[in-house]
Amino acid sequence: MNLRQIEVFHAVVTTGTASRAAELLRISQPAVSKAVMELERQVGFELFDRRSGRMLPTVEARLFFREVEGAFSGLTHLKAAAARIRDFGSGEIRIASLSALSTNIMPKALRNFQKRHPDVAITFQARMSSMVKDLVASGQFDVGIAADEIDLAGVESAPFADYRVAIAMPVGHPLEEKSVIRPEDLHGQDFVALAPEDTTRRQADQIFSEHGVLPKIVLETPYSTTICAMVDAGLGCGMVNPLTAEPYLGRGLTLRPFEPAIHFRTLLLLPPDSKPSRVVSDFIEELMKLRNL
Repeated sequence: MNLRQIEVFHAVVTTGTASRAAELLRISQPAVSKAVMELERQVGFELFDRRSGRMLPTVEARLFFREVEGAFSGLTHLKAAAARIRDFGSGEIRIASLSALSTNIMPKALRNFQKRHPDVAITFQARMSSMVKDLVASGQFDVGIAADEIDLAGVESAPFADYRVAIAMPVGHPLEEKSVIRPEDLHGQDFVALAPEDTTRRQADQIFSEHGVLPKIVLETPYSTTICAMVDAGLGCGMVNPLTAEPYLGRGLTLRPFEPAIHFRTLLLLPPDSKPSRVVSDFIEELMKLRNL
């Protein structure tokens, strides 16, 4: 039993005659008859009653046809999958990002991408930058955005965007009257800090040390979004990506620029030694349009 015989059987049942099946399959009528006879010999029962030029399926053939229909449905799915792979490289995309961009750039980029590719399944995870790198390096995810403190072994990387650090503080905080926050302004202030391994945190610590400044660290976290939430709750002030703070502005949190300037630097990550599919390339294009929001 082979696929061609099954195709002939399906065509004969669907059209009712060998001649119409031959036209549908673009083969000769004798080839249809031969395929049917070979299939009958292999399955061990008659498939058709031949009456006045028509081929009527037997009871056994109708039962067999149900199974064939299921197989044809699977073949249709495979053909559709092949078409998606041919056109786009995949019917899905898996994206990982550091948390700081998961509430601003990523939702906008994903919305625009989804409009272009409504049938592509999207998986998105907000993770620590080191985990983003591991997911991309292992091939589990197609593209990632991470902070620049990660080890770049095992991934292809390119600069994505730099975001100048701002100081987030609760509305009514004593520092709110200042237009610019300088290191000495933070001495002794309750401070929600980034994790020690963060590049921005290390730059800030160096600046504080050079100025003899020692903020009072009340909490450490790797996430700018968490810093915003803690500042909004009144735990102190902290250094954040301004994009991350957008949802909190006007709700109890305010921002001021920090001098000297420090930047959050981010990287675009791709799996090593593989050309991005069309789907991945289209998503990267949407990201690039929004990176300097």
